[in-house]
Amino acid sequence: MSPEEAIRLTELVEKIGLLRRDMQHKGDLEKYEARVARIEQKFIALAEAIAKRDPALAASLRTAWRLPARSLAFRNADHRNRDGDAR
Repeated sequence: MSPEEAIRLTELVEKIGLLRRDMQHKGDLEKYEARVARIEQKFIALAEAIAKRDPALAASLRTAWRLPARSLAFRNADHRNRDGDAR
């Protein structure tokens, strides 16, 4: 997987994780619990497959799923640090 594809996949997982978290906070998650559980099953299988080739990416994806706000904050900080280094 290219670095750009890895970034895009991580961003997608973060967005889904943020949606899941928002649904949980609003009390709507119970209504969609079975669907979210199936999404999580597919995600876990994907992360396990990716871990065979790229354990670091798999770890990033797992963080993006479980702790999407933290993942986003770390990516933003990393991006700011790279921009600062380029100046």
